[in-house]
Amino acid sequence: MAQPPALVIPKVAPNGRDLGFAAGIIAILCVLFLPIPTFLIDMGLAFSIAFSVLILMVSLWIQRPLDFSSFPTILLISTMVRLSLNIATTRVILSNGNEGHDAAGGVIAGFASLVMSGDFVIGVIVFMILVTVNFIVITKGATRIAEVGARFTLDAIPGKQMSIDADLSAGMIDEKEAQRRRSELEQESSFFGAMDGASKFVRGDAIAGLIITAINIFGGIIIGYFRYGMEIGEAADVFVKLSVGDGIVSQIPALIVSLAAGLLVSRGGTAGSTDKAVLDQLSGYPRALFMSAGLMGMLALVPGLPLVPFAALGAVMGFGAWIIPRQLEAENKVRREDEEKKVVQNKEAEKDSVKSALRTAEIELALGKQVSTRLLGAHQELAFRVGKMRKKFASQYGFVVPEIKVTDDIMIQEKSYQIRVHGTTIASNTLRVGDVLVVTGAGRKPSIPGDEIREPAFGMPAVSILETFAEDLKREGFHPIDNVSVVLTHLSEVIRNNLPQLLSYKDVKILIDRLDPEYKKLADEICSSHMSYSGLQAVLKLLLAERVSIRNLHLILEAVAELAPHVRKTEQIVEHVRIRMSQQLCGDLADNGVLRVLRLGTKWDMIFHQALKRDAKGEVVEFDIDPRSLEEFSEQATKVIREFMDRGLPFVLVTSPETRSYVRMIIERLFATLPVLSHVELAKGLEIKILGAIS
Repeated sequence: MAQPPALVIPKVAPNGRDLGFAAGIIAILCVLFLPIPTFLIDMGLAFSIAFSVLILMVSLWIQRPLDFSSFPTILLISTMVRLSLNIATTRVILSNGNEGHDAAGGVIAGFASLVMSGDFVIGVIVFMILVTVNFIVITKGATRIAEVGARFTLDAIPGKQMSIDADLSAGMIDEKEAQRRRSELEQESSFFGAMDGASKFVRGDAIAGLIITAINIFGGIIIGYFRYGMEIGEAADVFVKLSVGDGIVSQIPALIVSLAAGLLVSRGGTAGSTDKAVLDQLSGYPRALFMSAGLMGMLALVPGLPLVPFAALGAVMGFGAWIIPRQLEAENKVRREDEEKKVVQNKEAEKDSVKSALRTAEIELALGKQVSTRLLGAHQELAFRVGKMRKKFASQYGFVVPEIKVTDDIMIQEKSYQIRVHGTTIASNTLRVGDVLVVTGAGRKPSIPGDEIREPAFGMPAVSILETFAEDLKREGFHPIDNVSVVLTHLSEVIRNNLPQLLSYKDVKILIDRLDPEYKKLADEICSSHMSYSGLQAVLKLLLAERVSIRNLHLILEAVAELAPHVRKTEQIVEHVRIRMSQQLCGDLADNGVLRVLRLGTKWDMIFHQALKRDAKGEVVEFDIDPRSLEEFSEQATKVIREFMDRGLPFVLVTSPETRSYVRMIIERLFATLPVLSHVELAKGLEIKILGAIS
């Protein structure tokens, strides 16, 4: 037959503190049954008062209720100390009351004399008031707060536990932190549950004190009259004073501990010690102090009311209302300086870290040494105009482009600058430092001599002239462009050409989150049933690639929702979206209600249609154009388009719906900024002006 497992008793290292604590508990139990001398009673009563004051002070200075989690146990011990002393004093009063007012020791006699002032009626009234305050006000309120706190704490445990599990699953915390939070949650529930029960100790202590005092009074009078032959009046005087003195000595520690319990359970979610929490919040509103000071001043001037108390309080509150905002401002200033120092230290640490080398700026403007020196004086203007540029892009294209980082780079030529996107140099230019740029196009040229160059943003003919002749150029009717404007215009055009690369998955989620709830739901339906959020991002990128604004995202979602259940190809969805947004497309491209159009000639229209290869269902599966035809088209298109571009007038190229995307694919390599529309994308209500045709 198997032997039952042996009971393992953990070994506890010998410690004087645990032996002393156990001896103290035994001493409390001994006082309940054994008679003790008055000297020890005085020591016990003094200890009870000191112990209760210690409990109150700890309750005031703890940072949170859980820091005093042993309070229910301490409350039980303090209650047992008072009750055992009550029994000991009752035994002494009834046994030695005939000896006079000092029969129960010096502490009871002293409190009786101090509180009663020689009249036991005053003592009885004071004792009843103390019992009433303790029992009805403090104890009852603390008990109710403890009950509600325990109930809501227990109800909130499942939600808090799920929150901890969710944070752990999301990787926001590790397993060690999760265990700590679970342990803290368990301690919190145990603490408030124990406080709910422990508050009954204080209430029972108050009732017991009242009953014991009544027994002492009536029992003492009977014993004094019948056993010791004292007169009724004399017996009443002695035993009432002794009993009420004993009750007051017992009620003072009970009142203090009740106050500590009330402070502890009423703290709630307030962080910090009680004095800091209460005083900071009371003094955090100087206007309230000003109003209180004004009221005190008015009461001080009322006839019949004493001047000094109200005037003194008004002066103190007024001074506090004046000095506190200045102290808060000084503290906030120090705090801001500390935070700025920490930010600078963190940035320095990041610069020195290996991870910082892996990070690349999404948009970067790298300046050569001489260009940087030239623009150094206009650095503030440069930052201001860059900020305005980002706002303009946000309003024009419907999303916020990343921050633009301006850096110095000694690796590039002194008079050059580079524009980088995701760390890759997209465009560069040599800046003529100290010159202004005059864009001439196909028009007249200034009389002032200069170097003929191409403007870097659009490649239009321009003349670079010394900055000293800027006023002369204005008098001739030209608009000279300074170095900062040249750089920023080039930067702006590069950003426009790279909008698809700058629209991240995060940006798409932010844009959807900003929509109305109905459209957020529509986006969720589209991306859960027919395509992914990455697919929606691809649609938006294709639109931005042709500089189509996505500011009306709700209209785009409606158009996508119409075709997404039937078509999987992103390009076909984009073409449908463009048709639905024809009013916006043409409105953004029109000039004062007039849309200038350059048509694709009949010859090239037929060649492009013949290059479309279809499957058995009639859907286009391939675009196969003869290389010689493609070269010839490029030459003719470049010649015609360049002629109209040099005039400086905005226009669009129009072709058939089926060939539009392929024509755009060819044209964007020649003229990246030229919009290409199909016939069905021409909106109603616009005046169409045909400039010519590529033929």
